[in-house]
Amino acid sequence: MSKAYVVVGNGVAGASAALAIRARDADASVTLVSDEGDYFFSRTALMYAFMDRLPRRAMEPYERHTWREKGIGLVRGRVTDLDAGAHTLTLDDGRALPYDRLLIATGSRARRLAAPGITDDLAGLVHFVTLQDLDACERYTPTTKRAVVVGGGLIGIELVECLRFHGVAVTFLVREPWYWPAALSREEGDMAAREMRRHGVDVREGAALASVARDAAGRVSAVTTTTGETLACELLGVCIGVEAQVEWLRGVATPPALGRGVKVDATLRTSLDDVWAAGDCAELPDGRVESIWYSAKRQGALAGENMSGRPRGYAPPVFFNSAKLFELEYTTVGALDEVADGAESLYATHPTRPLSWRIVHAGDRVLGFNALGSRWDHTVLTRWIEEERPVAWVREHLARAQFDVELGRAPLGEMRARPLPIERRGGGK
Repeated sequence: MSKAYVVVGNGVAGASAALAIRARDADASVTLVSDEGDYFFSRTALMYAFMDRLPRRAMEPYERHTWREKGIGLVRGRVTDLDAGAHTLTLDDGRALPYDRLLIATGSRARRLAAPGITDDLAGLVHFVTLQDLDACERYTPTTKRAVVVGGGLIGIELVECLRFHGVAVTFLVREPWYWPAALSREEGDMAAREMRRHGVDVREGAALASVARDAAGRVSAVTTTTGETLACELLGVCIGVEAQVEWLRGVATPPALGRGVKVDATLRTSLDDVWAAGDCAELPDGRVESIWYSAKRQGALAGENMSGRPRGYAPPVFFNSAKLFELEYTTVGALDEVADGAESLYATHPTRPLSWRIVHAGDRVLGFNALGSRWDHTVLTRWIEEERPVAWVREHLARAQFDVELGRAPLGEMRARPLPIERRGGGK
């Protein structure tokens, strides 16, 4: 008898799981459930849609007919209850959805900011994680001249860049002493801040939001900072990271074990029979929640295989990420902040251009790599970390990891390296 698989969440983890299940079980019933959108879209493309570089349809990695051709059902709805004993989900419209095997892949949501004046009905308050967040940004931007964005990571700078694209004057409040200390050294954070200022952003390091005022219509009209300033604005962007979207599970009939996310074992099974979890909402056995797109894809595909009868343990990949901070290329690979005591770093900059690289190492073994201003092949750098290459060898062969780009490679021979202490500070993602 064919099985009924249900996947709650149609992000990259859920979509990857559904496709993996179908690849292994041609006769099964496979259903994706989501209340965010009808089709899987790439969350990393939100900023390109907001800046009119992509139509929304182009945010979808797969043609819409893919799901029909593969026999994967799509259900638009919100799950309100889970009864693991009866193997049944309940949707917000009252429908019951039975399953034999279930995957929870509800992803993450923007972390909320608690401050005087911030309420759920505050008009002009936006985040930048979901399609609904994009809707809100597009709705408020045409009537916004001034915006304040709170946060200090990738989501924050993406929203800042989008607002500048639309001609909005932006003040960026970075609570920490420099931009994004969870990922960048002070020197790298300062370089990123200079790039933002070059594009007209009012970057305020060491300043956080203290309170929010609203006008007679209920829309944000100003914010007060912890440094005592009052900044007039019509839009407030809160980009202080993400958190696993699992609160809905606390009130269901049979909640799985929860911590920061849905707790899973090495094979991504939850504490409930026939229920797995993957992606941003899954808390791994060591307590980590990997809120990274490619990790969610990897976990989703593995969960789909495990659910359909090929159980294997999850092996976290070497961390990597790449982005553009306005026009400043950014690449990171491996461990940079959460490293053992005694780790050191080597930092190189160009004397006249915004270019840098940083190697973090323990003894002579390379642990991680950061670069700003040039483009790098993370697969090469990952291999060197996995091979435990020594620092001197990596420095000698750095050019091998650079991409050939239109304007040429970074002039590594003109860059001078020096030891750089590792400053351990937290920060928003």
